[in-house]
Amino acid sequence: MEAAMGLMRRIPPKHSEAALSALLSLLPHHSADLLSQVDQPLQVLRDVDSGKEFILCEYNRDADSYRSPWSNKYHPPLDDGLYPSQELRKLEVEANNVFMVYCDQYYEGGTSSVYIWENEDEGFIGCFLIKKDGSRTADGRRGYLEEGCWEAIHVIEVVPLEEATARYCLTSSVMLSLTTNDESSGNFNLSGSIRRQMNMDLPIAEGHLCNMGRMIEEMESKLRYSLDQVYFGKTKEMICTLRPPSEPVQTRLLEHISKRLS
Repeated sequence: MEAAMGLMRRIPPKHSEAALSALLSLLPHHSADLLSQVDQPLQVLRDVDSGKEFILCEYNRDADSYRSPWSNKYHPPLDDGLYPSQELRKLEVEANNVFMVYCDQYYEGGTSSVYIWENEDEGFIGCFLIKKDGSRTADGRRGYLEEGCWEAIHVIEVVPLEEATARYCLTSSVMLSLTTNDESSGNFNLSGSIRRQMNMDLPIAEGHLCNMGRMIEEMESKLRYSLDQVYFGKTKEMICTLRPPSEPVQTRLLEHISKRLS
């Protein structure tokens, strides 16, 4: 199991689904652990009742059906599916509306979904999902990428404490893959994933949604910075070390970047 998890951490996100399927065939007795611990590429389905898209994951699945956060119905229909309580459903609806605005402002589009359910012990758990397809054929507004996808999974456990406070345990994962193909850079592919955790005890005077939102916003800023430093920074350092560009090439590259950013 340890070797399997080490292998999945090194597999590019775009190939993780095929790799996971192969591991499930080789290690059927570890299937439950693999499915719960390995982050898979997020799939999207359209809710026929609301007309909105929602993200499929293990947290809104029951049997072979998936619950939509917009209509609170399973697709395909399921008679005895699990549903959140009335209080948590109200929080879930509010979280989806707020997170949809957050997704549009930070990612310039994309699909978001929030699922909330009761914890077995006490409190509740929320899952915040974002999928942004930035390719030219999807909703990439700038059109720089031939293919590109950002997938973020934030799972936060909320446990009430004494004196009107609560403990928030956040686990965040981001899977990134991108491909460019133009005259200046040629065919370039970069993909990877990163996972981080954060624990905080916060007062609940402003509500759980405000606290969870601030933690997710802070975590996403840290993850974007880490991805920029680890993947883009190291890739640039290796390329410039192996093939240092001449001064005219650097000048043309800076002019090209300035033109695209203007």
